[in-house]
Formats: sequence, C-alpha cells, structure tokens
Amino acid sequence: GWRFAKTLAAAGASVAITARRKDRLDALAAEIRGSGGVAEPIALDMQDPAQIVAAVAEAERKLGLVTILVNNAGVPDAQHATKQSLELINRVFDTNLRGPYILACEVARRLIAAKTPGRIVNISSMGAFRYQGGGGAALYSITKAGIVRMTEALSAEWAGYNINVNGIAPGAFSSEMMDGMLSRIGDITKGFPRRRVVDPALMDSTLLYLVAPSSEAVTGTVIKIDDGQGPK
Repeated sequence: GWRFAKTLAAAGASVAITARRKDRLDALAAEIRGSGGVAEPIALDMQDPAQIVAAVAEAERKLGLVTILVNNAGVPDAQHATKQSLELINRVFDTNLRGPYILACEVARRLIAAKTPGRIVNISSMGAFRYQGGGGAALYSITKAGIVRMTEALSAEWAGYNINVNGIAPGAFSSEMMDGMLSRIGDITKGFPRRRVVDPALMDSTLLYLVAPSSEAVTGTVIKIDDGQGPK
C-alpha cells in the first residue's frame, strides 16, 4: 500500500491514503508531499463498515470523487485452522474480504451516481491459487481466493457503468507482512528459481497499466506476479 500510494502520486494522482496507524499515514503523506505530490491521510479500520463509508465520503470532500481504488487491506492468520479463535477468524474475514467488498461497493455507488468511469484494483495473492498446507495460512488463502472471485463478479456487474475491476496477485514480495512471516518460518527463497523475495517496485508497471487508458478493455482480470516462485 505504501509503495502503490507513492507510485500513483508520482504519476499525478491525488491520493487518499488509509490505514489504522495514523502516525504511519502522516509519515507517508509527508513523504509524498515532499516529492511534490498530493496526499490526504484518513484513519480507517477495515473491520468497521461505518468507518469505510465515512472514509470514502471524507476522501471525496477533500480530493473530489474517487475514480481509482486500490483495495489493498490484508492481515495474515498465522495459525492452523483448528487453533484459530473466533476473534481471529472474524478479523481476517473482515479485513481481507468483507471490508474490501464494502469499500468497492461504496466507491462504485458514487461513481454510478455521478455517471463517471472508474478503476478498481483489488490486491489478492498467489496464495489464492495454491496452498501447500502446514504454514498456518489457510484462512488467508481462502479470503484471497474470495478477492479473485469478487473481482470477476463485480467486473461483470459494473461493466455497463465503465467501472473496470481487476486484480493483482503477488507472490513473495518484500512487505511488513512478509517480514513477519519470514521471522516465523525462516528463509523461503531456497526453493525459488531466482532465490529472492521480490522488490515491490516491480509491481509498479502492472498497477499503472490497470489504471491507465491503455487498459480500458481489461476488466475481470487478475494478473499474477510471482517471479516464477511456484508451480503453474
């Protein structure tokens, strides 16, 4: 999310950045503004539907109608399925799937009312397509697979309104979540052909393509970016 906000701002977009931790948002907003971009930090807990609706309204008040949404929220489960508490199950479902669905619908509702086209990019994971088991990520895999189907279904529902809904499914890219996983299970790159966790900068071009005029006919597609890390 941090990387994508900077990438879109550098391309000329005014960005509303959302997360639970306001201090991190303020730091990112300062970085974007320091580079000449426009950024508005908006605190948001994706587990709270009222906050989701309010955040879209606040973004619209401050920056105008939201025409690009990057649905990037995600948390890991990091426990075996039979050992998860109901609180953890709810948190993962709410953050990874229910919240993004509500957010996409709220953005689309306003675009449809304004008769304005838009782009929604949902961030899934290669875990949506493969899961070896044993790693304590079954629920994460399930919710990210839900994001893939959400992308396909909503693209069909909103195509007539010129709202394109696509997705990106990253493999093992460097991130705060990935750092946490590596600290639990150790080096995972030994089994990768390129022996690396990938730099998020290598997703920039895919994001920019999906929100650019050149991809106007592309909707309902999830682009896999896995650096050749796993079976096909």
